[in-house]
Amino acid sequence: MANKLIKSELFVAAFLVFMAAATRLIPHPFNFTAIGAMALFSGANLRDKRIAFILPFAAMFLTDLVLGFHFSMLPVYLCFTFTVWLGIKLSKQQSISKIALSSIVSSLVFFLITNLPFWYIDIHLYPMSFQGVVQSYTMAIPFFANQLAGDLFFTGLLFSVYRVVSPSSSKIIA
Repeated sequence: MANKLIKSELFVAAFLVFMAAATRLIPHPFNFTAIGAMALFSGANLRDKRIAFILPFAAMFLTDLVLGFHFSMLPVYLCFTFTVWLGIKLSKQQSISKIALSSIVSSLVFFLITNLPFWYIDIHLYPMSFQGVVQSYTMAIPFFANQLAGDLFFTGLLFSVYRVVSPSSSKIIA
């Protein structure tokens, strides 16, 4: 019986992760995807933390194979590492407010890290000056708004669906 429950919970988690990854491939507003939510969810709900880190990277890498590799992959992937870590810290005391706050923090860190002009030095999008930093962050505000909305929406969806479908367990065994 316990083995059947574990398998069903793994199926639910795999399905949710697959659907989150698919949001990068379907038409969507820029940055309105479920990858950040999936990273937070994985950190918070997978017992095997190695898998929690692997899932978002696998989803990103596989979708990057389709969408194309880009010059800012390193900071993007580092930010998702942070988001999984945030989920791990959240895992023992999940509440709506803590999940929402973690999602907001994740979005904010992603915005701050990935929009540093340092990452774009090879293509010179912005000058390497204070003015360039301000310009980079200013130009990224619409993307940040989409990401924040997407992260909050998909975080709510992933955590809620998982709790409704698998209310008997606080963690997925993986």
